[in-house]
Amino acid sequence: MTDTLTFDRFTAEHLEGALRLSRQAGWPHRAEDWQMLLRLSRGVVALAEGQVVGTALATPFGGVAMANMIIVDAAMRGRGLGRSLMERAMALEVPEWRLTATADGLPLYEKLGFVACGRVLQHQGLVAAQNAPDGVEWAVQADLPAMVALDRQATGADRAGLIAELMAEGQMAVIRDGAALAGFAALRTFGRGAVAGPVIAASAGDAQRLLTFVFAQRPGGFLRVDTTEAAGLAPWLAAQGLAPAGGGIAMRRGGAAAPQTPFQCFALAAQALG
Repeated sequence: MTDTLTFDRFTAEHLEGALRLSRQAGWPHRAEDWQMLLRLSRGVVALAEGQVVGTALATPFGGVAMANMIIVDAAMRGRGLGRSLMERAMALEVPEWRLTATADGLPLYEKLGFVACGRVLQHQGLVAAQNAPDGVEWAVQADLPAMVALDRQATGADRAGLIAELMAEGQMAVIRDGAALAGFAALRTFGRGAVAGPVIAASAGDAQRLLTFVFAQRPGGFLRVDTTEAAGLAPWLAAQGLAPAGGGIAMRRGGAAAPQTPFQCFALAAQALG
């Protein structure tokens, strides 16, 4: 492959090349998963002889943006391409940037001003058959604004577009407190099976109830949950048969103090999306 590189805006025509790179990296993303990310994001690709050799996306959530899907072809590494992609993708003025880093990417992100702020823990496996708990039900369309509001409280980001996308692409389980919502969890097809997240709740007990409801819908099915070390759900997830499968390092650049709210994000929508 030549050293002549060009950069271009990431569009649908680059999805096949991006999928090749994520498979090369051992990531489970399907073409449909890339398509969803691209609908929510803006990005850049690096091209060599017309072939995609690098990708980077930036997903804006109001005053917060996620840098994600930063991949460089194995044959092109060690040339500063990852930094070039990041700098181009991050040409977006927001107060706070977030990402989930691999150990390999950590040095680059630190040079770009990101600071580690926690651990992301990936759990996955085949779901054992179990009964759905009382007090949890599927959401209806009218619940969307309340779910967006809870998510904003828990994450400090305006992810209205993401929550609407997840509701359109999958299903949302909710806990009600009278006329109000007290938590929700998303379930959607992803990778090798399905992913549960985000899970937004005011307590670990409510988060477990939401996830148990989701588990009850998929007996024997492959399910992935990305949680955080701080959330404290990892031992419980392992006890449900979802074994640890790696993870990453949560990082931030800029931003304000964490919001003061009883609600917490117990599971991520995806490592790429927080």
